[in-house]
Amino acid sequence: MYQRALYLTPAIAAAALLAACGGSDPTADTSTSATARVLQGGAPAATTLAAVTVQAAAAPAVPPPVVLAPVPNDEGASLTFSTVGAVDTANPFFKPFGNGRSCATCHQPDNGWSIGPDKLAVRFANSNGADPVFRLVDGAVSPLAATATLDQKRLAYSMLLTKGLIRVGLPMPAGAEFSLVKTEDPYNYASARELSLFRRPLPTANLKFNSSVMWDSRETASDPASALCLKDVRPAQCFAPLDASLLHQANSAVRGHAEAAQDLTAAEQRAIVDFEKTLFTTQVSSIDAGSLTDAGALGGPARLAANAFYFGINDLEAGDYQTGAPFNRNVMAIFGAWRKLDRPAPPPPPPARGRPAPPPPAAPSPQNLARASIARGEQIFNNKPFNISGVAGFNDELRRPLQRGSCASCHDTPNSGTHSVVRMFNTGVSDGARRTADMPLYTLRNNVSGETVATTDPGAAMQTGKWKDIGRVKVPSLRGIESRSPYFHNGSVHTIEDIVTFYDKRFNIGFTAQEAADLAAFMKAL
Repeated sequence: MYQRALYLTPAIAAAALLAACGGSDPTADTSTSATARVLQGGAPAATTLAAVTVQAAAAPAVPPPVVLAPVPNDEGASLTFSTVGAVDTANPFFKPFGNGRSCATCHQPDNGWSIGPDKLAVRFANSNGADPVFRLVDGAVSPLAATATLDQKRLAYSMLLTKGLIRVGLPMPAGAEFSLVKTEDPYNYASARELSLFRRPLPTANLKFNSSVMWDSRETASDPASALCLKDVRPAQCFAPLDASLLHQANSAVRGHAEAAQDLTAAEQRAIVDFEKTLFTTQVSSIDAGSLTDAGALGGPARLAANAFYFGINDLEAGDYQTGAPFNRNVMAIFGAWRKLDRPAPPPPPPARGRPAPPPPAAPSPQNLARASIARGEQIFNNKPFNISGVAGFNDELRRPLQRGSCASCHDTPNSGTHSVVRMFNTGVSDGARRTADMPLYTLRNNVSGETVATTDPGAAMQTGKWKDIGRVKVPSLRGIESRSPYFHNGSVHTIEDIVTFYDKRFNIGFTAQEAADLAAFMKAL
């Protein structure tokens, strides 16, 4: 199923990424018995880094390039493909800055280029909470949290350990159309001076298909002279190329998350962004369905990398910005070859006179039944209609109070599932009614109407100051999501089945049990 590869000895492999991602106690054994982490991979056969314990220590001057290996997960395995054939671990993406963090600290190859609670728990245990990811600046529930003892560290870093959440501290925007009238923070820190907003780190792979940067788009650069403008919107909303936003974001992350005293050099910014652009990650195998590239299926990261993308490639409102073609709801076209695999083979022709009857055709194999389920789920994603209503950024700005749509209406980028232009939507994930006890809750009041709303995250409104933007966030990529649990920007659901259930209830879709299972199977195969 997978490409053949050679393996480094654990000692050499560990040296390649010692400073890269955070990991074990610096004094920990790096022998085979201490190996605790596995990195993803793909591309031409070459040296492969398969199982590595990485830790915060000095890297060699010229670490070897690495071709990453498939990483097992609950549903099979994921794989990262590099368009340059290998991962250059000398890239500043893996370089520790200020507080010991690198980009890779929160964007781990074995976690879909994000982080998750299970592997964070291992890093916490191996380092007694000293791994660079565990830093008060944004890894803790409050920058003032006590961390003198191991038990205090567990409490301080509980949002990382339970939901993989980073604390984003943002002030109330000046001149906003709303005011903060009540703060309920279980950690006694948040105020109008700095709201604590807990968010999942977005993956640093599949960036080719992004139109905006960060959940609230705060790193998406505007450019009135750009041709990348939303169609039929006045006043004009135009944006710089994604590359410019990524360059700025790289420096912001190093100065903020890594607490570096100095900016990245222009060369370091360029190298980090160029490296990120080479990475594509997806699920590559399924426990039940086998290889996601077999029998005509078009899964896997190499296929994803070959997909075209440009701003507005398949916009719901204006159609394709370049070709003028109308919106195509068949956004996902990966598993069409598997649609009929659950059907039995046709019966054999009747036997000749005097000959025994041939045996009946065999029933579909369990693998083919699983593959057919994935294919049905793809069709449900594209074509199962439901009423989209009450979604800020969708029903109001697209001037469609009630829109008959499907999952593809928001996840409109072909075979990726991002949104092909810069739009933020509020589907209710941050609503106060969904708040859990570990989340701060903010009550905001409209300065004109007096209307109030309770939310755990004002989203894009923290950048724009606009009432209508409260709770709005970007549409994330869906490829490789099996490796990136928990889900939504606030980590509020832990399984893909939970995602299906949320939207089924939110929009009164009425999935049958089979439809829900098929849709979940498809999403797990992405």
